[in-house]
Amino acid sequence: MKVSDLRNMSVDELQKKDKDLIQELFNLRFQLHTGRLENTAKLSSLKKDIARVKTILQEMRG
Repeated sequence: MKVSDLRNMSVDELQKKDKDLIQELFNLRFQLHTGRLENTAKLSSLKKDIARVKTILQEMRG
């Protein structure tokens, strides 16, 4: 996910994206603990995407 794409989104879109990413992270963690997750690198990538979205949201609010 590119920062430039995120900066073009509205606050509502970013909040929805944040909720979707957090839900996806929950699902991946569940798969990890049940032994079904193939690509464990996706976890760290997803965490970084969540951090990017939260950072841009904070910048827009501040």
